[in-house]
Amino acid sequence: MTDLSGRTALVTGGGSGLGADLARSLAEAGATVWIAGRRRAPLEAMAAEHERIHAVEADVTDEASVKAMFDTVGPCDIVIANAGASASVPFTRTDLDTWRQMIDVNLTGAFLTLREGALRLKGADWGRLIAVASTAGLKGYGYVSAYSAAKHGVIGMVKSAALEMARTGITVNALCPGFLDTEMTDRSTANIAEKTGMTPEDARAQLEAMSPQRRLIRPEEVTAAALWLCGPGSEGMTGQAIAIAGGEV
Repeated sequence: MTDLSGRTALVTGGGSGLGADLARSLAEAGATVWIAGRRRAPLEAMAAEHERIHAVEADVTDEASVKAMFDTVGPCDIVIANAGASASVPFTRTDLDTWRQMIDVNLTGAFLTLREGALRLKGADWGRLIAVASTAGLKGYGYVSAYSAAKHGVIGMVKSAALEMARTGITVNALCPGFLDTEMTDRSTANIAEKTGMTPEDARAQLEAMSPQRRLIRPEEVTAAALWLCGPGSEGMTGQAIAIAGGEV
């Protein structure tokens, strides 16, 4: 296991799903972990699971809130921009509010988090900035044009930021999971079932069928990739969009 003793990590969207799995594993690896989100209750419940996990409320779409989050957390060696949301709407029925919401949460939120993380790491000889993107940032999917656009933007931002920091000890990468076996996908299957009349089980099977391995990706598989990026031997990995998707892309 990667030894992160003495390191401090920040995970946005850390109260549930992939963010919670990232927080647990980072803490088990020895890091002091801060989890951020807009809802206090799930953050505190998650923090109660491990003595090295701490909670801070923040809205990643608000610049002042992001700065305040880092002020509370203090110096961070590892920053993971994981907070996100999805919406499924046909392209011609995607209104401006939905478009802006997807861009704000998934792209602007990642930008504000990683930019502030980079500013706080200035002059450091080691740092890891990681964005949780999606296979939707590497290819198109029907009915999620705004979400896909935001995730494509995240990958472009990561590649550019990595080039700027290439001669420092700070790497910048994106993790691109396929459909995850988390609460977010449960909401997606419920939405598909409601709109199509199929059962939630059939809706889940439809998502599973998009992977050549015919399954959803487990959160711990993405976490393993994040830990690898934080471990020895990953120094040359920067500016990458790493697909964890069972061969889909």
